[in-house]
Amino acid sequence: MSELKLFYKEDGRIKMSRNIDLLKSIPLSQFIWIDLNDVNEEVEEQLEEFLKIYIQEEEEIEEIELSARYMQTEDTIVANSHFMQDDYSMEPVSFILKNNILVSVRYDNLRAFHETVRRIYANPRQYSSGYHVLASLLETRVELDADMIEDMTSYITNLSSTLKEEEVDDDMLISIKNLQEKTMQIRENIIDKQRVVSNMLRSDLFPEELRGKLSMIIKDINSLIEHTNFSFDRLDYLQDTFLGLVNIQQNKIIKIFTIVSVIFMPPTLIASMYGMNFQFMPELSWRYGYLFAIGMMVVCVAAILFFFRKKKWL
Repeated sequence: MSELKLFYKEDGRIKMSRNIDLLKSIPLSQFIWIDLNDVNEEVEEQLEEFLKIYIQEEEEIEEIELSARYMQTEDTIVANSHFMQDDYSMEPVSFILKNNILVSVRYDNLRAFHETVRRIYANPRQYSSGYHVLASLLETRVELDADMIEDMTSYITNLSSTLKEEEVDDDMLISIKNLQEKTMQIRENIIDKQRVVSNMLRSDLFPEELRGKLSMIIKDINSLIEHTNFSFDRLDYLQDTFLGLVNIQQNKIIKIFTIVSVIFMPPTLIASMYGMNFQFMPELSWRYGYLFAIGMMVVCVAAILFFFRKKKWL
């Protein structure tokens, strides 16, 4: 849904408007944040002309080159990132900081933005400029990433508890693969934030008072990266365990077939010997020849079973 929000300071409070014409009636120094959610080109052109900025297209925001992810001039910072949705899809977001005003460009509803708006209204004194809003947005997104990692850890733990020999099947392997892919997506998303925040820490445009918060965000990000590495290790272990259980199942099946084959080899040999149609066979006319052959087969099978049990192969 297309939506424009303008946040500005007035009488010690922060207010919000959806009317772009407000830019002409209120001094720019009162604005702290302009949020563009899938707005049309006309609105973007008006903002570009009024604020003297360039708003990138979605294709430009999604560029992966380092030069396209973070740019800085004498008075402007442009940072492109990806915010992860609940379904693990990546949503491109662009931030433009100029004259203490943050312009955010996105194309979908994002939880981090809703949470940041709630925080702004709860404690407006902490948001005196667009720099403070951007730091809060990144901090909120990292907290949401931490929640997603906790959920992922719970999924892995539940999967590990259900990994039993009698329940090993293709669905189990697919579940492990899906968790690996989601963990990689989360890690990629976190590293993207690490790169953006690191560049901001090196910027001389960011207020000194926010450097401590940015440093804490970096520490949180590094901690999350360690958690994703641990999740990768657990999933690798689960995959190895799964393959080990599959091998055990296959070995048991092969063992059963081997035992059955060995058990029936002597009776087959006896039956094939007495099934030969030679004229001179001593037992051919013997009255108890059939019972004798059957008895030999039973004895051979019993001897083999006794031997296997003694060796604990059964």
